[in-house]
Amino acid sequence: MRQPVVQFLLQGFLIGISIAAPVGPIGVLCIRRTLSEGHSTGFASGLGAATADAIYGCVAGFGLTFISDVLVSQQTWFRLVGGLFLCYLGIRNLLTKPPDSASGQAASVTGQGIVGAYASTFALTLTNPMTILSFAAIFAGLGMTDSGGQWHTAAALVSGVFAGSVTWWFFLSGIAGAFRTRFTARAMQWVNRISGAIVTGFGLVALVSLL
Repeated sequence: MRQPVVQFLLQGFLIGISIAAPVGPIGVLCIRRTLSEGHSTGFASGLGAATADAIYGCVAGFGLTFISDVLVSQQTWFRLVGGLFLCYLGIRNLLTKPPDSASGQAASVTGQGIVGAYASTFALTLTNPMTILSFAAIFAGLGMTDSGGQWHTAAALVSGVFAGSVTWWFFLSGIAGAFRTRFTARAMQWVNRISGAIVTGFGLVALVSLL
C-alpha cells in the first residue's frame, strides 16, 4: 500500500536528525564556531552539512545508482581529501587566538565568514560518499526504498531529511550560543585547543584508515 506524502516527510525528518545528531567533526566545528563567532556562523556550518546530506539523500532516495556507484568507487580519494581537510581545519583551530576583549567574544562576523563556514562543512561532508550507503541502508531497513514510482514521495522524503538535519543544527548552535557570553578569552583559548585536537584526530583517523 502506497504511503502518504506526509508520512514520507515525517520519516525523512527523523532520519535527518538521526544522521546529523551523532557527535563528529562537523558537530565540533559547529560548537566551536558558535562559541567563537556567534550563532549565525555556527548555524551556517551545520547548514552546509545539511545541504550535503540532502544531496546524498537525493542520490539514495531517487535511486541514482550510477552516481552512488561512481562516488563509492572513488571513496579512497574522497577520504584522503577529507582527512587532509580535517587536519587543516583542526590545526587552524589550534593556532587561532581568541579575541582580546573582556567578554571573550569575537568581533562581528562578516558575510564572508558565514559563507566560508557554510562552504567548508558542505565540502567536508561531500568528501564522505559513504553517507549514501548510510541513507540507502536506513531507507531499506524502514521499508522506504519503494516510493511508489512517484517523484513527489521521494522529494518529500529528501525534504524531510533536510528539514530534520537543519533543525538539529539550529538546536545545537542555539544551545552553544546560549553559553557564549560565559566564555572568557582564556576559556576560548582552551575551546580552540580542544576542538582543534579533536578535529585533527578525526582527520588523522581518516588518513590512517586508508592504510
